[in-house]
Amino acid sequence: MERLPLYSYRIIDLTTAWAGAYTTRLLADMGAEVIKVEAVNDGDLMRSAMFNHVSRNKYACALDLAQARGRELFLRLVALSDVVVEDYRPKVVEELGLSYDILRSARPDIIVVSLSSNGPGEDSADDGPAGVDYGEPVAGLAAAGAVALALWHRRRTGEGQHVDVARREAIAGLIGEYVVGYSMNRRLPRPAGNRHSSMAPHGCYPCAGDDRWVTIAVEDDEQFAALCRVMGRPELASDPRFADVVSRYRSQDELDSLVQGWTRQLTPQAVTVALQAAGVAAAPVLGAPALFDDPHLRARGFWESVSHPEAGTWDIDGVPWRLSRSPAHVRLPAPRFGEHNDYVLRGLLRLSEEEVRELAAAGVIGDRPGPGVRQQG
Repeated sequence: MERLPLYSYRIIDLTTAWAGAYTTRLLADMGAEVIKVEAVNDGDLMRSAMFNHVSRNKYACALDLAQARGRELFLRLVALSDVVVEDYRPKVVEELGLSYDILRSARPDIIVVSLSSNGPGEDSADDGPAGVDYGEPVAGLAAAGAVALALWHRRRTGEGQHVDVARREAIAGLIGEYVVGYSMNRRLPRPAGNRHSSMAPHGCYPCAGDDRWVTIAVEDDEQFAALCRVMGRPELASDPRFADVVSRYRSQDELDSLVQGWTRQLTPQAVTVALQAAGVAAAPVLGAPALFDDPHLRARGFWESVSHPEAGTWDIDGVPWRLSRSPAHVRLPAPRFGEHNDYVLRGLLRLSEEEVRELAAAGVIGDRPGPGVRQQG
């Protein structure tokens, strides 16, 4: 643990959606102590298989932030922490009394990360669909990087800050080339499918078997000649329809028909091995079972085994980077509801046994899910 980059930093996870939970998962993977704070009655919206995916390497406690005593305990925890990550709508944060200014009053150099659909100041827009799609983890990646930058800034200056991440902006940044193209010439991009703007053939081709596919990308004349030889059709390399990059691009329909006529006879793996040996880029399309058994990922140790007292033992995706001096691994399974209440309340906040009993009796803390909270699985 001491070798991990964010070891010694404590982060409060006040998130309920994929973007925020993925942010804190990445920070936990980097070695930060992440404490997930869940509502006593509502719990996390993702307590399912998704929860096991995004909540590994985290601790958990349950507090009722709607009660004054719950907010007081939360602010005491903030005073002992470095970062708070939340993904509520802006007006909800204000209603809970947990705005940046209030959190900063608990610790002046606190770093607060707010993830929302569209950013603060546009509550009406934020009331729209958040879009539970791959814009979520993209925003999580951006937020995790921003936390690292904010921690570095604080290390140099002693200043905390408020980090604002809008999921809509994070995903919009991935289509920047099309935005620039439209800004320059007012041309709208056409759907490209699996084709490329200059390479041909370039696509996803059906293979022998049920719903089995292979991807192939040919960059130049030399690679095309190699593809033709592997297909057993060397004469196609000198066919006027396919003799150069421009000709091939103009004749993609005919070319794709010829290529898939060949791939349909073979497995994706057979096509891949033959083309890669000839210097042509190719790879099978892998669904979940095939990806899980992929020998390359297995050889690299990407899949790690995790044991959970309720959900059992299963393999999970590991940390998606390799640091030679500070390697990271999945250290903890996703926490059970309120599993680390004792550590947070007695260990960090130094509450007595009597205080904890009183808080439990008043419903300020919880150690088991309420009736509306989904069980882990």
